[in-house]
Amino acid sequence: MSVDGAACGAARAGIRARLDGLLRDLDPAALDAVCPTTPEWTGRDVLAHLVGVDADILAGNLAGAGTDAWTAVQVAQRRGRSTVELLDEWAEIGPQVEGIAGAFGDAAGQWCFDAATHEHDLRLLVGAPGEQNSDAVALGTAWMLMRMGERFDAEGLAALTFAFADDGGTITVGTRLPATEVTVDRFDVFRAACGRRSREQIDAWGWTGAPRSADLVRPPFSPAPNSVVE
Repeated sequence: MSVDGAACGAARAGIRARLDGLLRDLDPAALDAVCPTTPEWTGRDVLAHLVGVDADILAGNLAGAGTDAWTAVQVAQRRGRSTVELLDEWAEIGPQVEGIAGAFGDAAGQWCFDAATHEHDLRLLVGAPGEQNSDAVALGTAWMLMRMGERFDAEGLAALTFAFADDGGTITVGTRLPATEVTVDRFDVFRAACGRRSREQIDAWGWTGAPRSADLVRPPFSPAPNSVVE
């Protein structure tokens, strides 16, 4: 399985457009609150990170990409800017990065996964759920499951079959049989893998055997301390 970078670029453009439409005319104070799913960041910090990722890619500033230190600089550099200023910066640089995403290789999947994650963090914060079946969620989930399967094989873990209750799709990650099976919505798997579902929520999915939350959610993520309902 390979990542379609151009498709990820188009999906991320969709995220940018949706968040612009959602946030530009919102009361600025709405993004001053801490995101429930990113307790170290306010909503404006999350937006600053999304903009900063694209700015760093465009500038070739990729040393330490994906680390806490890398993202912290993105947020710190934009602290004090308004929502509109952040969205205007993103509108300028975003299309340039999205247009070259076909050259990103597998990294395009992580780039899409991260942005889709934070789109829904912001939607949760401002009370505007939606787009749970977007191309960005589908592509980000596919990348995440590909990585999960590689990890299962490397660690000698049994495969895991996801039977997606919302769309009827099925995918097995990992090759070591017999596989555990779980019936769950695709969006819940996407959110759980990045720490946006609690252990209790994961354990309540339709498992055929013992729940495998410890295998599903790994550092730098951990299960949410409280249930997240979107």
